[in-house]
Amino acid sequence: MALIMLSVIAIILETVDPIEQQYGSVFRGFELISVTIFTIEYSLRLWSITSHEGYSGIRGRLRYARNPYMVIDFLAIIPFFLGGIVDLRFLRVIRLFRVFRVFKLARYSTSIQTMGHVLRKKKPDLVISVVVTAILLVLASSGIYYVEHEAQPDAFSSIPAAFWWAVVTMTTVGYGDVTPVTQAGQLLGGIVAFLGIGLFALPASILASGFIEEATEADNDGDEFEFDEDDITQYNHCPHCGEELPHEQTVKTAAMDDH
Repeated sequence: MALIMLSVIAIILETVDPIEQQYGSVFRGFELISVTIFTIEYSLRLWSITSHEGYSGIRGRLRYARNPYMVIDFLAIIPFFLGGIVDLRFLRVIRLFRVFRVFKLARYSTSIQTMGHVLRKKKPDLVISVVVTAILLVLASSGIYYVEHEAQPDAFSSIPAAFWWAVVTMTTVGYGDVTPVTQAGQLLGGIVAFLGIGLFALPASILASGFIEEATEADNDGDEFEFDEDDITQYNHCPHCGEELPHEQTVKTAAMDDH
């Protein structure tokens, strides 16, 4: 995990010209070391996966290579090997994939894994909120175009051009580069701003409820099999016939009594 963080920090720092000019050789050496380690890790994971049931043979390895974690690992190391092959302009784009190394932390972080589980669990609700937001975006862009086009033909030349104003207004960023000047446009802008606050708070509340549910389930799972020794010995014998109970039945009976 430390190597991943240091690698991402190095990628960020080497974009600062003074630092890159002074420590460029250090960055390149560290890049070589980190890519070597990441490549060995990727190769070992791909090679050893055949020991798991369902991933035997070449097909099993290919199926495992499509795993999201493996795709992230591949994207994190491939820019290094394409450095002397692809065109320089394309290489600049490919090198951005090195930042994908930060997603490797998900393999080692329980919190990030929990976030991914919450996103998958709440996906239908999040999709609905995105659809509703997109509908409001279209309506706001269309409305501001029709009320402001005559007054500001350059700023609101078309509905697609008005999308920028709608996004800025809905997110309450307020850059101020494009603003309505008519009374109808200002009224519409105020309405859109208030609606935007509520709509963008909706995904946050959905995710918050998902995290609360995850935390509650984790607490319940953790408490399910927590017994004191006294609780178990209390059920050494059947309360009805007095016969001594096996250990497995003792634990089961204690669990039923606690819940």
